[in-house]
Amino acid sequence: MQHLEFEPSPTLQNSIKCFWYTKRDFGEQESSFEVVPDGYAEIIFLFGSTCSISFNGDLQPLPSPFIMGLLNQPVILSAKNCLEIIGIRCFPWTVFDLLGLPSGKDEVHVFQHPIAQLQSTLGAYIHAGKIDDAITYVKEYFLNPESPITIDNKLSKAGVAMRETNGTMPVNQVAAAAHATVRTLERNFKQSSGYSVKDVSGLMRFEQVRNHLWLYPNSSIASLAHELGYTDQSHLSREFKRYSGTTPAAFARKAKKQNRTNDFVVFIQA
Repeated sequence: MQHLEFEPSPTLQNSIKCFWYTKRDFGEQESSFEVVPDGYAEIIFLFGSTCSISFNGDLQPLPSPFIMGLLNQPVILSAKNCLEIIGIRCFPWTVFDLLGLPSGKDEVHVFQHPIAQLQSTLGAYIHAGKIDDAITYVKEYFLNPESPITIDNKLSKAGVAMRETNGTMPVNQVAAAAHATVRTLERNFKQSSGYSVKDVSGLMRFEQVRNHLWLYPNSSIASLAHELGYTDQSHLSREFKRYSGTTPAAFARKAKKQNRTNDFVVFIQA
């Protein structure tokens, strides 16, 4: 598997965490893999093989592009042969504003939008192996002065505070950092992302535990609980199982068996 990440331009850093590219050959047989929750939403472009989502026991092909929203539990996808992906990793309070779409809480958002016109040109770059050119082309779309991005300044300040504390900051302190009342912040947060500040903070904190256990599976779970502000180890374990469907210990055992790189990739073979 090949995985690359690219930093956004400075003017996009309050809206987009990174751009990324992944290439993976699943073989001739349909294979399932998980998308594990984290604190981001993704705009996804697919190339090569089709990719399907498991829904009520059936596989439904995904369009390109689509939005993988903020997740509360793992999502099972399936693919075969060679699948290539370009992703735009967005903060959950910016992804819908980036596209001028109403927010929602669906795991997968299928939408009609001018950004879909990038598909054919991106596909040509991908087919030619020009990954850098493909990423540059996507970046230029969001830097287009004719389509300025408008992001709520209060949400940006709140997001910075939440990210800097890995989701451990209480809601009233997040509101203070954003120079807003708790009521105003929560209203704006739900309008922009579909979720509350507490929801997103919980996922941010889970993501820190998940990433740490993936890279360092022998870590002390009790120490992680203390470092990330959980009440105790049991609290961490409950929250971890809520989002991942498994215990921290089981996840760490799985991490030991996987081939790992320095970058955590959300696609884990099921």
